[in-house]
Amino acid sequence: MNATPLPLVPAPNRCDRLDQADFVLGSATVITAAEPFAATARFLAHRLETCTGWKLTLTGESAAGSRIAFAHDAALSSEAYTLRVTTDAVTITAAAPAGAFYGVQTLLQLLPPAVFDVQPRPDLNWHAPCVEIKDAPRFRWRGIMVDSSRYFQPVAALKKFIDVIAQHKFNVFHWHLVDDQGWRLEIKKYPKLTAVGSKRRESPRGHSAANLQKAHNLGGDGCPIEGFYTQDEVRDLVAYAAARHVQILPEIEMPGHAQAAIAAYPEYGLLPEAKPVSCNWGIHETLFNTKPATFAFIEDVLTEVMALFPFEYLHIGGDEAVKPQWQNDPATQAHIKELGLKNEDELQSWFIRRIEAFLQKHNRKLVGWDEILEGGLAKSATVMSWRGLEGAIEAAKHGNDAIMCPNPFVYLDHYQSGANDHEPLGIGGNSSLANVHGYEPIPDGLTPTQARRIIGVQGQLWTEYMATPSRLEYMAFPRACALAEVAWSPAPRAAFADFLGRLTTHLRRLDVQDVRYRAPLEYVRL
Repeated sequence: MNATPLPLVPAPNRCDRLDQADFVLGSATVITAAEPFAATARFLAHRLETCTGWKLTLTGESAAGSRIAFAHDAALSSEAYTLRVTTDAVTITAAAPAGAFYGVQTLLQLLPPAVFDVQPRPDLNWHAPCVEIKDAPRFRWRGIMVDSSRYFQPVAALKKFIDVIAQHKFNVFHWHLVDDQGWRLEIKKYPKLTAVGSKRRESPRGHSAANLQKAHNLGGDGCPIEGFYTQDEVRDLVAYAAARHVQILPEIEMPGHAQAAIAAYPEYGLLPEAKPVSCNWGIHETLFNTKPATFAFIEDVLTEVMALFPFEYLHIGGDEAVKPQWQNDPATQAHIKELGLKNEDELQSWFIRRIEAFLQKHNRKLVGWDEILEGGLAKSATVMSWRGLEGAIEAAKHGNDAIMCPNPFVYLDHYQSGANDHEPLGIGGNSSLANVHGYEPIPDGLTPTQARRIIGVQGQLWTEYMATPSRLEYMAFPRACALAEVAWSPAPRAAFADFLGRLTTHLRRLDVQDVRYRAPLEYVRL
């Protein structure tokens, strides 16, 4: 970037100012695009019509005068683009629609923040500085995880969230759909998963730790929680995200975090009488059993999931599967001996490998949290390293791909400052805006070959303390803006003060979209 950077978030690889008068967007501006960029051109035309009221001419032919043109260059990588803005024309060059889309997002940030508004402003001075930008992502996996199990978010809120992360060039929306506290996905063959599993009596009042420690008699809040996504709603959301070059990664937890599923179908658990959908946060002991009928159930569920989500990856959780129920169950212990395994950790590895083989038959890749390393890692599994860096390092050395999700750096459910008394109730910990922006995803000590196994970085939004979409946004932004820069921009990144300077304008973009965010203390002090 130049000494005076433009307010672009994430920062592009290279941005050079051109000594020309600004490009001025007007009602006579023409958008020209042939295949494969016609859909991207229509997306741009719709956005510009929404904010200006002008229905710009869209053509597949070249045009003179004020224009925005899309050009093809097969030499670029699939998500790379160049953006050249001169007084008369904007040219976005890419090899594939994803690159063209990211060029559009950068162009929109060169225009006034009102470009993201839903009210037309034809009277505004719609101008953009003249620049030449050459840009491509650092990582191919740039994700945000949203937990819909603890609290259900309406589809409209999720679409809004996907719109905003796409503007930041994230390309994976990791959707945590099931857990001990709720099952949120319609499965046609097993209707009780939602009839029973999507409903819980209440949630903890106050902080769960106080409840569990009996330090205060807080009890529950008495507010029932329910809701699930129909398969038609899921198809619609998947298509909506795909149009913005965001893939949706579904997470269906196993063998633990299964209490809501087993509340609906007790025969797949290990207790004589199943526990209800949990009304408490924290780690639970409820596990699936390892009987053939249970695997038939899981495979039926995953078959319907794969029909809904075309992404080549599928997340099976694998985390926090504490083993007392397996340890105390005679049938499970007999199964361990029958399989020739040493212990319950190896049984979990066997469980994960069996699911991996099923997914491979359907040309899908298994993703799991770093606990899937315990007892032996499945051959082609991708590890999400959340308990620090060690899981990613072990996976990379093993020859498996890894995604960096470490607590606390990219856990966006943690408090945003040390002054937690002034923050909304959260799960604990601290992950400031500065810490997120300063995070380096490639661990030390890896060889260049091993480092290439780190395919990306992802932020987590566990929603135990985010009961509403506005609270979710408050916890996500602007830390997700900083994470976008970690995921996209080249190393070494711009200084944090530089990022904060660009954030001044960027927060106005969030304002016009009615995105709630936490005004960063570091920004106030500038």
